[in-house]
Amino acid sequence: MSLSLKKCTDADLDTLAFVSRKTFVDAFEALNDPEDFKQYVDKAFSKAQLASELANSHSFFFLAYKDNELVGYLKLNESMAQTDVRDGKSMELERIYVLRAFQGQKIGEWLIDEVKGMARERHKDFLWLGVWEKNTQAIKFYERQGFSKFGTHPYFIGNDEQTDWLMRWQVNRRPKN
Repeated sequence: MSLSLKKCTDADLDTLAFVSRKTFVDAFEALNDPEDFKQYVDKAFSKAQLASELANSHSFFFLAYKDNELVGYLKLNESMAQTDVRDGKSMELERIYVLRAFQGQKIGEWLIDEVKGMARERHKDFLWLGVWEKNTQAIKFYERQGFSKFGTHPYFIGNDEQTDWLMRWQVNRRPKN
């Protein structure tokens, strides 16, 4: 299995719009109010919104491929593009999704390892993310990857206020003896 990442450019907007909408709908549609969910998805994953995010010099999208087939994507934020912490020594993993057909193949673990490497290369102290408190499967996954909870913040799906756990991974953590 050959996995690779491709940094998104404006030329990738259609692919990014497809994979971002598809993965989010597959993951969360059944767990949310249909009207709130549609309102959120139509705004958050519109081509105009994604183009605006792509234009931010402190945000980075990457498409993930397995043997040249699209399998997922991720989004990283630095500096003031971060949604909450905004610490210059941190980097936010705002989105990380694998298409349903490719889940269970350790692609998520590979993506996390790649992101950890990017955080090291950028000399960050820590990597952080927000994960819906009801997404226990994802929370367990992040804990297995070395992330730990350090707070919460609100997250809105339409008018529905939900709570995300804030989780962090220390870049230069010393291994336990």
